[in-house]
Amino acid sequence: MSELPLRAQLASVLGRSAAGLSRATGRGDGSVIGGRVALKVQPDLLSRLSRGRRLALVSATNGKTTTTRLISQALREFGAVATNEQGANMPTGHITALSTEKSAVNGVLEVDEKYLPQVIEATQPAFVVLMNLSRDQMDRASEINLLAKKWRTALGKTNTHVIANADDPLVAWAGLGAPNATWVSAGQRWKEDSWCCPECGAHLNRESDPHWECPECGLARPQAAWAVDNDDDTLVAPDGQRIKLQLNLPGDANRANAAIAAATAAGYGMHPERTIERLREIRSVAGRYTSVVTMGVEVRLLLAKNPAGWLESFAVLDPPRVPVILGVNAQVPDGKDTSWLWDVDYRVLRDRRVFVMGERRTDLALRLETDGVPFEVADRVDEVLGRLKSERPDITKVDVIANYTAFQQIRTAYGRVQ
Repeated sequence: MSELPLRAQLASVLGRSAAGLSRATGRGDGSVIGGRVALKVQPDLLSRLSRGRRLALVSATNGKTTTTRLISQALREFGAVATNEQGANMPTGHITALSTEKSAVNGVLEVDEKYLPQVIEATQPAFVVLMNLSRDQMDRASEINLLAKKWRTALGKTNTHVIANADDPLVAWAGLGAPNATWVSAGQRWKEDSWCCPECGAHLNRESDPHWECPECGLARPQAAWAVDNDDDTLVAPDGQRIKLQLNLPGDANRANAAIAAATAAGYGMHPERTIERLREIRSVAGRYTSVVTMGVEVRLLLAKNPAGWLESFAVLDPPRVPVILGVNAQVPDGKDTSWLWDVDYRVLRDRRVFVMGERRTDLALRLETDGVPFEVADRVDEVLGRLKSERPDITKVDVIANYTAFQQIRTAYGRVQ
C-alpha cells in the first residue's frame, strides 16, 4: 500500500482511536464510529486507503458476511487481510477495516448492496463478488431491479473482474456489465424475485433449472466455470476436478458461499483444494450457526432477514422433534415494514413445536395462524427452555431463527458468542 499523506495518516489514527474507545467503553466494536471520525478529517480516505491493494468487494442480499469471512480465511494463507468480516458493510466500516490492517496488500470487504456502486468507484477493486439479489428491507431499500441496474452501470465503468452467481438472473445481468467475469453455478432456491427478464421485462423460461433464458431478447444464463453439486457435497472446479466440501457450516447456501469463495481465492492464485481445506476450519460466522449450551440444552442460532433467508434457514433445521423459536423485530437495521412475512411459506413448520418472540411477534403469530402452524408466545429464550424442560426433561436441542436485531439481542444475552 502506498504511503498516506500526513492528513490521511492523522485521519486513520483518529479513526482507530475512536474505534478503540468505543470497544473499551462497551458501546460496540467501533467499526462505524471509527470510520465516521476518519471521514470528518479526510473525506476521500477510503480511496486513499485502497491504493496499492488487491481488494475484493462482496455484495448480495444474503450471505455477504459469511462469504467475506470465507474468502478472508482462504487469503490468510498469504498473510494479513484487511477485512470487515464482522459485518460493518458501509464506507465507515470499510475505512476502519483498511485502517486497522494498514500494511495488508490483500483485502476483502463486505459491501451493502446500495453502497456497492459508490464503493466500486472509490476503491477500484481487483474483484467484485456478487451472489444473489432478492427483496429486503422494503421500506428503505431500492427496488431490486433498479439496484441491479445500478450495479451493472457501475461495473461497466471499471476494469474490475466480476465473480458472480450465474444462476441468479438479476446478478448475472448486472455482472454482464463488467468487462471480465468468472461465473459460478451456485444455485438459487428463492426464485420469486426473478421470473422476469431484467433486460426487457419478458417472462423468463426457467423450466430446466439452473438454466434460464429470455425468449424475447435472448438474455441467457452465462456458462459457469465453477459449480456446486449439492447432492454429492462437491465443488466442481474449471478443470473438472471434483473436491469434497465437507464444511462445518450447514446447508446448500453455505456450499454456494464456499464455491464463490473458492473462485475468488483462485483469482488471487490459490488452489481450490487448499482453499476448501481452510474453509473447513470455520464453524460459525459472527454468531451465525453458533450453538450454545444453556440449562442443559444446545441452542443453535440462525440468522434470517428476508424471505430468501428464511427459506434457507428452514432447509437446515433439525428434525421435527427439535423445537424452533422464531424472533422478529422491526427496528431500523431490520426494516420497519414486516409485510415480507407474508412472502414466507411457514407450512414446513406444521409438524414441530414453534415459539414466537420479538417486538413484532404478533405479526408473526398472525402469519403462522394463517398457514395453520400452531405456536406459543414467549419473551425470552430461557423462558422457552424452562417450559420445555418442565415437560420434556430429556430435551437436548432447540433451533432459533431470528432477523437481524432480534438475532443480535439473543446473541448478546449469551455473551455475543462467535
